[in-house]
Amino acid sequence: MGTDTSSAPIERVRFGPDGLAPAVVQDATSGRVLTLAWMSPASLERTLSEGETWFWSRSRGELWHKGATSGHTQAVRAIRLDCDGDALVVLVDQTGVACHTGAETCFHDRLSDGAAAEPFAALADLERTIAARAEEADPSGSYTARLLAKGIDTVCKKVGEEATEVAIAAKGAEHDQVVYESADLLYHLAVLWRAAGVGLDEVAAELASRRSPR
Repeated sequence: MGTDTSSAPIERVRFGPDGLAPAVVQDATSGRVLTLAWMSPASLERTLSEGETWFWSRSRGELWHKGATSGHTQAVRAIRLDCDGDALVVLVDQTGVACHTGAETCFHDRLSDGAAAEPFAALADLERTIAARAEEADPSGSYTARLLAKGIDTVCKKVGEEATEVAIAAKGAEHDQVVYESADLLYHLAVLWRAAGVGLDEVAAELASRRSPR
């Protein structure tokens, strides 16, 4: 099968001899890989038509709707087909966790790398943490909740202060301090986004729209 974009999506996928294609499921916001599953033509059709992931269970020999029992469903934002047409990447908004063990991702067992291996996922994690803090009934135990409770003016002031700290550190060629103050700035900027009703996705989309084609 070719990869003519005029063809129906399912017809463009080269399923293997077993009638399946690997599907890498990725968090659309953080970029974190959540799981690897298998899709048949029928499960891909259900995924495309219903907007949530459906896979083929090789152990049970049947279709399964991710999260049907646990409630940890995956809302599909986009599906990408690789250059050979025989593998898929499914970009999703994950409800709950992806792994049956209770871990956020099935790929939680680190063999070699450290926490810094997912730099962009850290921002998405931060956004979720700030959202959780904002919902706390008693803000006294959380700096984030207290800051949000003080209102947008206070948050804006903190962002300005942190931006100044970054600039001072950079002007003084203090590498480690630039890193430290930049982390502070990003945190307070994420709090400002929450206070202003802005999502990380919106900021990322704006950045993406500014990319110039080569």
